Amino acid sequence: MAVSHLGLLRPVLCQSMVRLARSPLVGTARVSTPLLCHQTTSLSVTCARLYATKKAKAKAKGQPAKVNINSALVEDIISLDEVKADMTAVLNTLKDDFTRNLNIRTSPGALDHIVVTTKDGKFPLNQLGQISVKSPQLIVVNMTSFPEATAAATRALRESSMKLNPEVDGTIIRVPIPKVTREHRENLGKLAKQFSNKAKDSLRKVRSNAVAQVKKAKEGHSEDTIRLIEKQLQQMADGVAADIDKQLATKTKELLG
Repeated sequence: MAVSHLGLLRPVLCQSMVRLARSPLVGTARVSTPLLCHQTTSLSVTCARLYATKKAKAKAKGQPAKVNINSALVEDIISLDEVKADMTAVLNTLKDDFTRNLNIRTSPGALDHIVVTTKDGKFPLNQLGQISVKSPQLIVVNMTSFPEATAAATRALRESSMKLNPEVDGTIIRVPIPKVTREHRENLGKLAKQFSNKAKDSLRKVRSNAVAQVKKAKEGHSEDTIRLIEKQLQQMADGVAADIDKQLATKTKELLG
């Protein structure tokens, strides 16, 4: 009789275990009493349900799916590696412009970017003259090695973006460095913004040229392939644009203090 009742209870007990396993609560229950469900004498049940938060859902909804195309598979259409190199070159040029033109500290290297135009061609100032720092407010350029280029070097210094007013004494060029005032820092900050805008213009040009090249190759390739490549190009450009913004933010903070 007892065995007969247990046989009748078996389906009910099994259904109870199924409901327990489907419970949304998180927990671990150990049942040591024989349940006669598949002849088990003990059962460990771990029930867990993960819910996506509203914030995570909104973030996932607002971000487009990432594209990662194998460049070797589309090299007959465009070289993604070359495009990436061109975009990286834009970022490197911006970093170089920041270092050369927006340095508020006096150092011999502060004038290295000055290019002097002579009758024999264009040369960096540091190849024509010996540059030395005499004080935080004075840099001296000794043009003894190339005295004929003194006038051209003076003109290059005066016309540079650093707003310098060089003074000539024979083959010696004295370059007074303006005192770093708040106004000067703000002007440098504006110049940093101009450099970053210029970099973004160059970046857009690289992307536009790449997209134009892809569109020319539409014949013989599916629309989906072309669309994915264009999406990859946009994704690459967005990444470099974000790096440009980071460089600008860091430089602005450095200049304004």
